[in-house]
Amino acid sequence: MNSSEQKIGDDKKSVNLPSAPAPLTGAQLMLGTVALSLATFMNVLDSSIANVSIPSIAGDLGVSPNQGTWVITSFGVANAISVPLTGWLTQRFGAVKLFTTSILLFVITSFLCGFAPSLELLVFFRVLQGLVAGPMIPLSQTLLLASYPPAKAGIALALWGVTTLVAPVAGPLLGGWITDNISWPWIFYINLPVGLFSAVLTWNIYKTRETTVRKLPIDTVGLSLLVIWVGALQLMLDKGKELDWFASNLIVGLACIAFVTFIIFLIWELTEEHPVVDIRLFKGRNFAFGALSLSIAYGLFFGNVVLMPLWLQQFMGYTATSAGMALAPVGIFAILLTPLVGKKVAQWDPRVMSTGAFVVFAFVLWLRAQFTTDTDFNHILFPTLLQGAAMAFFFIPLTTLTLAGLPPNRIPAAAGLSNFVRIMAGAMGTSIVTTLWESRAALHHSHLTEPLSQVEGNLSTTLNTMLNNGLSVNQSLIQINRVIDQQATQSLQALTQQQQDL
Repeated sequence: MNSSEQKIGDDKKSVNLPSAPAPLTGAQLMLGTVALSLATFMNVLDSSIANVSIPSIAGDLGVSPNQGTWVITSFGVANAISVPLTGWLTQRFGAVKLFTTSILLFVITSFLCGFAPSLELLVFFRVLQGLVAGPMIPLSQTLLLASYPPAKAGIALALWGVTTLVAPVAGPLLGGWITDNISWPWIFYINLPVGLFSAVLTWNIYKTRETTVRKLPIDTVGLSLLVIWVGALQLMLDKGKELDWFASNLIVGLACIAFVTFIIFLIWELTEEHPVVDIRLFKGRNFAFGALSLSIAYGLFFGNVVLMPLWLQQFMGYTATSAGMALAPVGIFAILLTPLVGKKVAQWDPRVMSTGAFVVFAFVLWLRAQFTTDTDFNHILFPTLLQGAAMAFFFIPLTTLTLAGLPPNRIPAAAGLSNFVRIMAGAMGTSIVTTLWESRAALHHSHLTEPLSQVEGNLSTTLNTMLNNGLSVNQSLIQINRVIDQQATQSLQALTQQQQDL
């Protein structure tokens, strides 16, 4: 026996537990799947439930809807920072203890989010919520895969995938209904019973299946660099639109900090004996291409998911509930097709399945680019249904490819790093999409107002009509400006036609 084998043997002996316990069976398998799925559901739900509630949160706290999106991005960034720590934390404390503790801390921070009296405190508590939520999704994958025989790994991932797809469906719908009928803090309070039930069930089933614990030194330098470059990057993306991007010295400084610390972070993590993020995983072709493809798709998807309810509520007159209804069907085909994909992922080429899903995503985004303020509910619904079908055919195949061929002891770190890249892409996608939306809307608003100087007679007639209907001059001008804002957020094709009409 060589020294490395002896060391592993000593680690096993120190905790008196096998490194690979037998799969669960019967009722324990079913309840274990439910417990892990509930925690995942709660986590993913919290990343989407606030989307349709942003206008209400912003109005209640006295800030603009664009500032309100910090409620979404702050959670995403904090979550992204803590997710890569999953591998190290799992080895230090054990997967079961870490997972259960994360759930309980998530419940506490959810209560604090609902109790927040200002945007600053809400964003702070959302940062805490994102930090403690980091290990939940990677460890739910790890514990679920360990609960099933290797031959049924595809089915396990399919069941896990259904949960992650149901949450985005329930999020906008549930968030909209709660916001309209109760109040927005309850979108966070509903985590309390779900989280407590999941934590108790998980501990009772998995406490005898704890993973091997080793007292590894923490990579404080790597962790500090991670926090600095991720924080600087996200702050640059969020503040850029307000400060005119690189015309601002602050944005230039943040960009330099993010770039320099990211390069130093890569060098440090590749040379550190116990890195906080195992960058070496990207040496594997499956992991590298799977994680990057999944992240690009998620960035596009999540940015679009954030933008749609804002547009529907601000410029289409939808309530939070109706906006949720327009987005909720994204999971119908996803839920129906995910079990099929889970069974066939070992038979069909996952690369072909994922490529087909990307083509459908492109078609969905093209359809949405044609939306105008005259688009009815059914036409808004159709691309949402197609998007759900594509989600099933890209999420599970790419997740399977990403984790394929890795030994069990590296799966927590791999799942953590993969989710880190995915979550960062989602937060960046949100910032980039909202920035582009604002800048293009401002440009089109300017273009649409240019011809007004040539049609002063028509403008005067319109103002007189509004004044005769009881509106004041200011109210009339605000109404005209709102109509122009509505048209400015439409597709370029529709705008061109309207400019020709003017």
